[in-house]
Amino acid sequence: MQRGTFQLMKSVNKSIILNKIRTSEPISRAQIAKETKLTPPTVSSIVRELIEQDLVKESELGESKGGRKPTMLLVNKNGFYVIGIDAGPKTIECILSNLSGQIKDRVVVSIESPLTNESFLELLKNGIKKTLKNVKERSKVLGIGMAMHGVVDVARGTSLFAPILQLSNIPIKDELEREFDLVVQVENDARAMTLGESWFGEHGDVSSMMAVNLGSGVGAGVAINGKLYHGSTDLAGEVGHMTIDMNGERCECGNRGCLESFASAPSIVKRANKMMPDKNITSSREVYELALENDKECVELLQRTGAIIGIGLTNLIHVLNPELIIIGGGVSKSERFILRPIRETISMRGLTKEAKETRVVISELGDDATILGAVALLLVELFDPR
Repeated sequence: MQRGTFQLMKSVNKSIILNKIRTSEPISRAQIAKETKLTPPTVSSIVRELIEQDLVKESELGESKGGRKPTMLLVNKNGFYVIGIDAGPKTIECILSNLSGQIKDRVVVSIESPLTNESFLELLKNGIKKTLKNVKERSKVLGIGMAMHGVVDVARGTSLFAPILQLSNIPIKDELEREFDLVVQVENDARAMTLGESWFGEHGDVSSMMAVNLGSGVGAGVAINGKLYHGSTDLAGEVGHMTIDMNGERCECGNRGCLESFASAPSIVKRANKMMPDKNITSSREVYELALENDKECVELLQRTGAIIGIGLTNLIHVLNPELIIIGGGVSKSERFILRPIRETISMRGLTKEAKETRVVISELGDDATILGAVALLLVELFDPR
């Protein structure tokens, strides 16, 4: 779908109705009018347009409340598709998703060093081209959403600083829109993960939530009423660089004792090898597998890591007071050893009874949380652009 066409599909009333159908389906026209305070003729007119655009479809008749049975409405989940991208440290992963987050196709492109902005963009374009090859109707693709690690200028769609790839000032949005003539949205990966959890995580009606990504780095995002919070300069969520120990190990950012220097996968490997030099551990997964075999030192290391994460989360609870915290990323797979110490630390250090009882869960979307969040970047534009 060309950029101009996508813009024409959006209007405030249309998005209100579309989002009401998405969150309440199946639903009748009369019920939409009642719950949105829009007039029945306005609802009927917009629903007709949404059906013509293939965004909404009619379902079987609903229950009668004394008159004729109403026709029910559903989002046409396979009417359109979105390309979602997760640019990690080693691969660029592209998916084709329908409007409900169901993945129809997946393409993975390897990232090889040395890397420049130009070669990175070329890999990105190749992944998108491979994904588009399997799309029968190009006009059914709403756009491209991309999750990128590091600091992102969301308005311009520029990667300002990608520390793991050692790249800066990558004009992702401009380059991809020029190449594919599709709407492109770029977001920090941890914030994208938060949006993915908000849209597809089935956490119920949560007014405020935080998702923390524990992987090769540590990042987080905050969603308030389904909207991402960015801060004044798009820096919100860099919780990995919260100081836990001012005399601790030097972090990649240059400061000492950051949460990332305790809770990221590389930091766990580093501490494991310092504790157990004879084991020559190469990944945090090895630490987890040894812990499963009742290796006492690995169990203690992961439990200690959980307690430190709990200290970081307690600080965040006291600042942001989220209703729910979701933990994802590779380190979260050590749930068996880290989740209990996280919860116990929060319970011990929380300032109030409510803070102590903040709900903390492990992501059920797993490795796809971030890339589904990239998809949701476009769905927000369509369903709720206000």
